[in-house]
Amino acid sequence: MKPPYTRREFLQTTTAAGAAVTLAQFTPNSLRADEPHPSPLSSHPAWAEKPMRWAELTLVEDDPGKFHPNFWLDYFKRTHCDGACLSGGGCVAYYPTQIPFHHRSAWLGDRDVLGNLISGCRALGMAVLVRTDPHATYDDLQAAHPDWIAVDAQGHPRRHWSSPEMWVTCAYGPYNFEFMTAVHKEIMSRYHVDGIFLNRWEGSGPCYCIHCQQNLRAASGFALPRTDDPQDPTRRAYILWRQQRLTELLQLWNSELRKINPEACVIPNNTSGALNSLDAVQLSALVPMLVADRQARHGLTPPWAIGKTAKEYRATAGNKPVAGLFGVGLEEAYRWKDSVQSPAEIRIWVLDAIANGMRPWLSKFSGTLHDERWLQGVQDIFDWTEKNQRYLQHRTPIAQTALVYSQQTAGFYGGPDARAKVEDYALGWYQALVEARIPFEMVHDRLLDPSHINQFQTLILPNIAALSDAQCNQLRAFVKNGGNLIATYETSLYDEWGVRRKNFGLADLFAVNWTGRGQGPMLNSYLRLEHEATPHHPLFKGLEDAPRIINGVWRLEVEPRETFPQTPITLIPSYPDLPMEKVYPRQPHTNISGVYLRDLSSTGSTSTEKSGGRVAYFPWDIDRTFWEVLCEDHFKLLRNTVEWATNKEQMIQVTGTGLLDVTAWHDQNAIVIHLVNLTNPMTMKGPYREFFPVGGQTIKIRLPEALTAKKVHCLVSETDPYIQRSASELIITVPSVTDHEVIAIDL
Repeated sequence: MKPPYTRREFLQTTTAAGAAVTLAQFTPNSLRADEPHPSPLSSHPAWAEKPMRWAELTLVEDDPGKFHPNFWLDYFKRTHCDGACLSGGGCVAYYPTQIPFHHRSAWLGDRDVLGNLISGCRALGMAVLVRTDPHATYDDLQAAHPDWIAVDAQGHPRRHWSSPEMWVTCAYGPYNFEFMTAVHKEIMSRYHVDGIFLNRWEGSGPCYCIHCQQNLRAASGFALPRTDDPQDPTRRAYILWRQQRLTELLQLWNSELRKINPEACVIPNNTSGALNSLDAVQLSALVPMLVADRQARHGLTPPWAIGKTAKEYRATAGNKPVAGLFGVGLEEAYRWKDSVQSPAEIRIWVLDAIANGMRPWLSKFSGTLHDERWLQGVQDIFDWTEKNQRYLQHRTPIAQTALVYSQQTAGFYGGPDARAKVEDYALGWYQALVEARIPFEMVHDRLLDPSHINQFQTLILPNIAALSDAQCNQLRAFVKNGGNLIATYETSLYDEWGVRRKNFGLADLFAVNWTGRGQGPMLNSYLRLEHEATPHHPLFKGLEDAPRIINGVWRLEVEPRETFPQTPITLIPSYPDLPMEKVYPRQPHTNISGVYLRDLSSTGSTSTEKSGGRVAYFPWDIDRTFWEVLCEDHFKLLRNTVEWATNKEQMIQVTGTGLLDVTAWHDQNAIVIHLVNLTNPMTMKGPYREFFPVGGQTIKIRLPEALTAKKVHCLVSETDPYIQRSASELIITVPSVTDHEVIAIDL
């Protein structure tokens, strides 16, 4: 069902001050690809560009008079930190605020803790941000302004879930738009800092206060939703309104800060990727730098997850600085905020962030040290980055492959099940590409224009189900111009609002039609590898002795629109798995393909069109199943499909044993290659306790034309590796990698 309003009608809403919001001011993540969107800013203020090592000191209320500021200033100096983020206000003020209801620390007395820390950091030449947290307040403000407090679905004002003496504030009404605006202006006027870092500023879940009711009604005509189904018109309107409201808030705060300091900006703490509830493209256009708050692993989070975050931010931020915020404690549901991780666990997380282009940002809770075991490990990392800084100012990644992610698919197709229906597909591909040692980037589906994707040869669409007609046209143009495409499962079967089409939006590219039927969850189903019909097929690399492999779990029934010259993989339908006497295939062979491969190039076209790239479509959830099961056969099939589609050697090839995250960069006068050794029994369940070195690694590099290598050196082992040279190629041998090695090639 289409929304009962046009986009332009929806955008005629009002702010808290009653000013009309124009179309140009609002670009939600469901924006159609043919509509205008802001481009990332090409220039950044010096304060945002310079820092390579950040330190955040998040004070607790009893720190004033108890902690030792000079210890932290000395630590910042010893660790070569050139950016600081210091607790200022919101929940608790650490300076003598004059704003009514702005709660001063009960331990503050006549001190100005914030001012003293700022002065100390400025004396060290550091950029300075002040951290505010507006998500909770106290009884005095609640009594004076009860309408500023968040309200639950039953109409009750919300007490704080962890600190019951406090109240949860509404992020979308006067508390943020008026009260926190005054707080930010006061801080900027007193200290003239570089910016305000926003923590927990987006709200703490849905709010049903009078302001939210009135503002959503004015914006869309709808009441607040009582469902999380994204196909419900009220829920859809709320998703768009919330994005717009928070964008207005950022614009308001930026405007007020820049009246005081033209170089200042708010830096919102935010998540990344498809599950980000804010419009990543819009957010990237509003800020000079981004901060990725992924403090540590938890549960089954793999160590490459911080690198994935870096790629997601870079997809929309371009070459703006991205800081990787890491903590030193465990990041689990039980909230051990004063805990300390093992040195190896902290190190692997930060190293993968650095390898993927992030600038490390230490986040420490409490100025009072309860456990000092982390101090030296962080200093060792920061010392190394300072020593090798000229090789770590990454700007241009070397990658032929890109993985697409889609906020509109998560929001309007996935809804409350987005992690399983959307993110798990991307995670499967990410794991496979890391295992395959294929350098790659990520692309936002709102940025499928030539300037963002023509640098890549192969795009991967991991169940990118919700695509507009305009986005489908952009992908067609990419393939027509020689680009290659790999897609899985329900990609393009839904429009940008998550409404199912009668057929794939990319049916002509896939050369298949959906029959309207699907299967799943499938039990005990397999795929037959047609070695006799398609001998030595590229998809069989590493599977030469495998007659069949396991199938996935969910599958669409499709019909070919044309004759495919090769069908290397066919379906073996499910058959009983109990009783054991009945476990035998009823149909050991079918002609139903498990992958549809098209070569539209001039030499291998299967249609009337005589130019284009290669297309591979899997009508089943190979990527999601791989993430769940981690079957080696699925990994090989995913890797082989990328190699078949790309149809040329990677510029950087790394061979050897072990699991390595390989990233490559072409910086000012050097090519820089990172090898992060993830080989560890704790790779998929932390924390790391120690590192397990892997043996020799061979790096083969195709040098761009007109470039020659002057010197090759390893920045971690501080050695000069063995090199074989030719006119256009280098082969470098690294004897071993313990946790990290960086090969720097001066050009």
